[in-house]
Amino acid sequence: MIKNILLLFVPVVFIVGCATTPKDYSKFNAANPHSILIVPVVNDSVDVDAPDYFLSTISRPVAEQGYYVFPVNMVKRILEDAGLSDANLVHAAPTEKLCSLFGSDAVLYIKINSWDAKYLVISTTVTVALEYTIKDGKTGEILWEDKRIEKYTPQRSRSSGNLIADLITDVVVATVEKANPSYIPLAQRANAEAFRYPGPGIPPGIYALTKEKNEK
Repeated sequence: MIKNILLLFVPVVFIVGCATTPKDYSKFNAANPHSILIVPVVNDSVDVDAPDYFLSTISRPVAEQGYYVFPVNMVKRILEDAGLSDANLVHAAPTEKLCSLFGSDAVLYIKINSWDAKYLVISTTVTVALEYTIKDGKTGEILWEDKRIEKYTPQRSRSSGNLIADLITDVVVATVEKANPSYIPLAQRANAEAFRYPGPGIPPGIYALTKEKNEK
């Protein structure tokens, strides 16, 4: 029965990004990073598992832009061995120090501002809000930054004409989403939009350019 009910609703996804003002890529292009170190995520949400879930979504979009990305789990272990077991300590450490540990050209810092599902009996809204910052490994200067907010609320197509049946269906749909929120798909969408280029994302790296040359 639940499967039949779930077939009746369609997702509504709201994507919010930074203002449409063109980004200044002069510092990014001057730094010309080939590798990007993704460090542990600062979590300002109430979900303690959010950082680990999010880290599983971020490497691919950065690598697909043409940059070498260090394995995030390996990075986490090495930082812990270096006495940086807390993400806030990592973000407070000098960027140059972090890059020297791995030989990277830049560091990608991410903060999770929201990773929650608000349940209102007949509806559930899932929200993922993220901040991205890339800093130069030599100077610590900000090379690029972006913010993303995505919200998802399952919306059922009302066709029964029966108010009670509609309300029951809404409660079931909301309960299912509350039990298994769509965090990962929302994070993936946020990442894809943040790193989209042309758009708000970073320019293609050397490996993307090399791939294009090889295909010609």
